[in-house]
Amino acid sequence: MINVKDLSFSYGHTPALTNVNLLEEEPIIVGLWGRNGAGKTTLMKLLSGQEKPDTGQILVKNLSPYNNSDGMKYISYLQENHPFSEFWNVNDALRFASYFNENWDQDLAEELVERFELPRRKKIKSFSKGMQTMTTMVIGLASKSPITIMDEPTNGLDAYMRKVFYDALLDTHEEHPRLFILSSHHIDEIEPICEKIAIVDKQTITHYDETEHMKMLGILLTGDASSIEPLTARSRILEQRKLGNQLSVMLDEPFNEEWISTAAQMNINIEKAPLQDYLVNITKRNKEAKRK
Repeated sequence: MINVKDLSFSYGHTPALTNVNLLEEEPIIVGLWGRNGAGKTTLMKLLSGQEKPDTGQILVKNLSPYNNSDGMKYISYLQENHPFSEFWNVNDALRFASYFNENWDQDLAEELVERFELPRRKKIKSFSKGMQTMTTMVIGLASKSPITIMDEPTNGLDAYMRKVFYDALLDTHEEHPRLFILSSHHIDEIEPICEKIAIVDKQTITHYDETEHMKMLGILLTGDASSIEPLTARSRILEQRKLGNQLSVMLDEPFNEEWISTAAQMNINIEKAPLQDYLVNITKRNKEAKRK
């Protein structure tokens, strides 16, 4: 479905992405995570044909999406703060979207408008941030594009409406599988529904792996410093705090039976690091390493 090879892109003389590679051929849900400025939005624009790579290539269904209507017809890109005419209501937005999506499902759009409790005739410009986001997501889900890219799809939504949205996404995906790419700052929120996660850092994709494997990376050790320090001497320490003789460290290691057994033998407490904390720390360490 998507094949990105050795892609690089700059804004003028400022590099935005360097040597990006990504291959995904299955209709799955992918989470796209990265810190602000890492290059997520630029990558989504390139995937959707809004920008042209400086070097390398992007193929969508074996077609370049840039300046190519045959390639772009397979993609829907729902950006954060999606642009709507100031004169439009929800009905106008759906009518406009239907013209540009050959797989458009009007029945699904009508169902989602009711499900998301959107007023049809009120001007979108008067909507709250959350209601504007939900309007955008209706378009994304009803497009039924083989590749649907959503930038911060729950921005502005409260906990209840986030659940409504994720339930709707899973329902539509089960009925009509496609490749979803969901960009988010909150990996813990999207991780339960994503089959794979891509990490954008240092202007490239540093990790792309199955979610279940990613969830097993990162361990927290807490105990006496004299026990922990020699044990972690050969490991990559992502974060550490010391209080008196007590030391707490996060390691870039897999949470497995070997570490669990070793920690128990040395009377050290071991836990799995939360995925969000692990990702924040590996990207923080990468940023520090880049500055040196």
